[in-house]
Amino acid sequence: MADLSVKVAGVDFKNPVIPASGVFGYGREYEEFYPLSKLGGIATKGTTGQLRTGNLSPRIAETPMGMLNSVGLQNPGIDKFIETELPNLMTKDTVIIANIAGSTPEECAEVAAKLDNTDVHMIELNISCPNVKQGGAAFGVSCEGASAVTSLVRKSTKKPLIVKLSPNVTDIASIAKAVEAEGADAVSLINTLLGMRIDIKTRRPVLRNNCGGMSGPAIFPVAVRMVWQVANAVNIPVIGMGGISSGRDAIEMMMAGASAVQVGAAIITNPFAPINIIDEMNEFLDENKIKSVSEIIGTVQPW
Repeated sequence: MADLSVKVAGVDFKNPVIPASGVFGYGREYEEFYPLSKLGGIATKGTTGQLRTGNLSPRIAETPMGMLNSVGLQNPGIDKFIETELPNLMTKDTVIIANIAGSTPEECAEVAAKLDNTDVHMIELNISCPNVKQGGAAFGVSCEGASAVTSLVRKSTKKPLIVKLSPNVTDIASIAKAVEAEGADAVSLINTLLGMRIDIKTRRPVLRNNCGGMSGPAIFPVAVRMVWQVANAVNIPVIGMGGISSGRDAIEMMMAGASAVQVGAAIITNPFAPINIIDEMNEFLDENKIKSVSEIIGTVQPW
């Protein structure tokens, strides 16, 4: 069997497959299917400073080859997460990545500071959240906004910091360079693409929030393109995500420049998706006589 281990921002992963934030909760339900130790890591549900109940329903809608979600970062708040969920996660023999979010840069920094006193392995900062101080535009849609929140969070924690980038921008590579300059240890991308469905009988949006984040296989080519662009623009590791649903997808994403991958929507239709992807990656590497998955990172050869 090939060596599937990778290193991201100084942290060792036994394999590069990580359930993405928001689809895996805190792992409790999935333990009924397989040991969490089989996973390379777990990105927890996005956690904010205080409890959030999320958006009104309906907040999930199907799309061709994917789905829309507008859950609204429903979570118990950072104190409850540290008290009830993190201790359990830290016993699972896998890398735990705490995904954090907030309505202001200060809230994000406060959440990061609380995690700095825990054993969590890494922090993933979601900069796709609306910044209430700046009229509701997401932190991550401008270099200035992304820089400001990354800088504040970086000063609040010594943990390895991943910044999760929004694809709803014109130049994602520039934003990646901006967060790298402010101390990000890695970037993860892409978060969901903004989308909308309309019920033609009622003439109302299917989602109560009107718009939502699109994920699933349909966005995979966009994600590969953006990962490739960012990997060629920064000197820090890239974690690729967006529509990955097979081992071959994961291999393709890593050839584009990702050092590890996150799996999201595929888990909703098949809870075994991460395990299947790990097995399929192993099969591909063995069939092609590749000894280590690290050998394929960034090996795409553009025309």
